[in-house]
Amino acid sequence: MEYILDVQNIHSFIGQYHILQGVNVRVPKGSITALLGRNGAGKTTTLKSILGLTPPREGKVIYEGKEVQGMRSFDIASMGIGFVPEHRAIFRDLTVEENLKIAERSKGEYIRKKEFIFDLFPDLKRLITLPGTSLSGGQQQMLAIARALVADNHLLLIDEPSEGLAPVIIEHMMKAIQLLSKDSTIVLVEQNFLVASQLAEYYVIIEEGRSVQEGSMKDLANDKAAIHRYLGAA
Repeated sequence: MEYILDVQNIHSFIGQYHILQGVNVRVPKGSITALLGRNGAGKTTTLKSILGLTPPREGKVIYEGKEVQGMRSFDIASMGIGFVPEHRAIFRDLTVEENLKIAERSKGEYIRKKEFIFDLFPDLKRLITLPGTSLSGGQQQMLAIARALVADNHLLLIDEPSEGLAPVIIEHMMKAIQLLSKDSTIVLVEQNFLVASQLAEYYVIIEEGRSVQEGSMKDLANDKAAIHRYLGAA
């Protein structure tokens, strides 16, 4: 199996706090891989460590065969990694179009991608001249994901895309992520196990800063004991 991303035993700190204490994540190329675990387990810090926003002090992050730990976040991202942070991090005073244009890494990317983006998220085309503050929570999440699509990214790191959204919007978001996975590999942090189990082919469970279990999502969906033990779900 070919892995686009291989995270090996990373240890990361936030201030004096040792958040990640040995996380391993292997992501098969062309897959959706879910990072699962309870709140505070270290899932978001794992994404930030991959991108160098919370640089690992130990371990390796190998992207497309190259070690990237220790590189600047901008340089890691420029290799083809898009990041959709939690809490819909958009520029709320900028219009939808301005949010998309500012995500360009090179001139003309927005023009090349706009048809694809608006096919995926028709609401954004209708709201293109409105500021981020005028968008609903679901529309802001669509815009946050769309921003990561402007540049040519082979790997997308998406943090809690369903958080706080209505069921009908979650369903639309899931369809969009499934479509994205045809062209990009996706690492997904998702607290909603039902959403994660329907989207992802593979999973890694993180507990108290350590990866404790990985494998096929189909196998995990049938392992009620593991779901209850690590995720607290019935």
